[in-house]
Amino acid sequence: MGAPSPLLVGALNRPVAWREGRPVSAATFLGHVRQVAALLPEADSAVNLCEDRYAFLVAFAALIVRGQTNLLPPSRAPHAVDEVMGGHPGSYAIGELPLSPAPAGYVCMPPLRDDVAPGHDVPSIPADAVVAIGYTSGSTGRPKPNIKTWGGFVASNAGNARMLGKAVGGSFDLVATVPPQHMYGMEMSVLMPLLSEVSVHAGRPFFPADVAAALGTMPEPRVLVITPVHLRAIVESGVQLPTLAAFVSATAPMPVELAAEAEKRFGAPVCEVFGSTETCVFASRRTSVDEDWTLYDGVTLHPQPDGTLVHAPQLAEPIALADIVTLHDEGRRFRLRGRNTDLLEIAGKRASLGDLNRRLLAIEGVRDGVLFQLDEPDASGIRRIAGLVVAPGMTEQAVLAVLRQAMDPVFLPRPLRMVDALPRNETGKLPRGDLLALIRPAL
Repeated sequence: MGAPSPLLVGALNRPVAWREGRPVSAATFLGHVRQVAALLPEADSAVNLCEDRYAFLVAFAALIVRGQTNLLPPSRAPHAVDEVMGGHPGSYAIGELPLSPAPAGYVCMPPLRDDVAPGHDVPSIPADAVVAIGYTSGSTGRPKPNIKTWGGFVASNAGNARMLGKAVGGSFDLVATVPPQHMYGMEMSVLMPLLSEVSVHAGRPFFPADVAAALGTMPEPRVLVITPVHLRAIVESGVQLPTLAAFVSATAPMPVELAAEAEKRFGAPVCEVFGSTETCVFASRRTSVDEDWTLYDGVTLHPQPDGTLVHAPQLAEPIALADIVTLHDEGRRFRLRGRNTDLLEIAGKRASLGDLNRRLLAIEGVRDGVLFQLDEPDASGIRRIAGLVVAPGMTEQAVLAVLRQAMDPVFLPRPLRMVDALPRNETGKLPRGDLLALIRPAL
C-alpha cells in the first residue's frame, strides 16, 4: 500500500471540527488524542461506541496511535456489540458517556476540554496498519467483517476529496446525519477531517430543524452528508437551510425526482456516491442529470455473470460485488442494472426486486414501503414476495389493486402488511431480520 503517511494533514491551526459553534484546531485535536491514548489498556482492538462525532474522531485516532484496531459493529445495540467483541477476544469498548450496563472493560473517555495541552507532533501511520474492521449492515443477512488499513483509507479518501473538490472547491465544512461507525459516515465525516482540508460538525443532527441549526453554526462553504430518507424528510418539512455548496448522499438509491426537488429548493447539487463496506466509495454522479456513474481515478470494473469485480487503489485485491453493471465511455462510466440477489424467478417469470420496489413507492399515498422475498417456500414450493407498506389512509386491498396494474400477478406481495413505520436503521437501511419479524404476524 506504500509508505507511512500522517494521521492528520494541514496546518496545526486549521479547524478539524466544530463543537457548540466553536472551532477545534488540529493542535487541540492532537492534544486530545494524546490524552486519550495514554488511558487505553493494552489490547489489540476496541469497539468505538462514541456518539459525539468529535469524541469518535478522537477515540478513532487514539486507538490508531496505540496500534489498536477500531471495531465498528453495524449498530450500537448491546447484542451487536457483544457479537463483535466475542469475535475479538481481549477487546474492550470505548465511549464518551457512562453506560449501564457497560460492555466488559469499558473505557469512559474524560471530558475533552478546550484547555488541553496542544499537540505539535503529527504521528505517522504505517500503510499496512489495520486501523478498522467495519461490519456490513445486515440488510441482506448476518453482518460480515471487512478489514481496513490506513493506506487503504488514505487511497479511498483521495477519491472522495477529488470528487468533492470538483463540486465544491478547496476546503469546506460538513455536517453529517449518518453515524461515523457506518463506512459511508466513516469516509465522509472521519477520514475527510483527518486527511483533507475539511472540518466536521461534532453532532449528528436528525430532525430537519436540527440539521438547519447545525449548518448555521459553521462557515461557508458547507456540505451536508445525508441519506435519501433524511433528504426527503428535509424537503417535505419545508425547513429553510443555510446556503449549501453540495449534498452528498449514499446508503440507498436516490430518487431522481427527490434530487431535482432538493436542488431546486436549496440551490446545491446532489452528489450521490457509490460503494460498499467492502470497497469504500469508488464512483459518483449528480443524480438529477446523470444516470451513469463516473468511476474514481484508478478504479476499473470487470462485469461478471453474477456481479462485478472491482479493482480500486484502496483494495489490496479485487472484490466481487453483487451489482450487475454495463460499462460505457471506454469503461470510465457504468450504469447499474440491478443486483444478482434482486433477480427473481417465480413460475417461469423473471423480475427485478429493485424495479418492483420502485413501482410500489411510485403509488400515490405510499410514504414508504419495501418488497422482499421470503426465506421459506410455501406449500407449492414457491418463495413468495412479502411487503410492508407505510400509507396512512390506504388499505392493503387498495395498495394491491394498484400493484395489480403495475406488475405481473405472480410477483404481488403475499402477504402485504400495513405498518406505521419501517424498521430503518441509522443509515436508512432495512435489516432483513427486522423485516421478517414485522411480517411474521401476517404469515
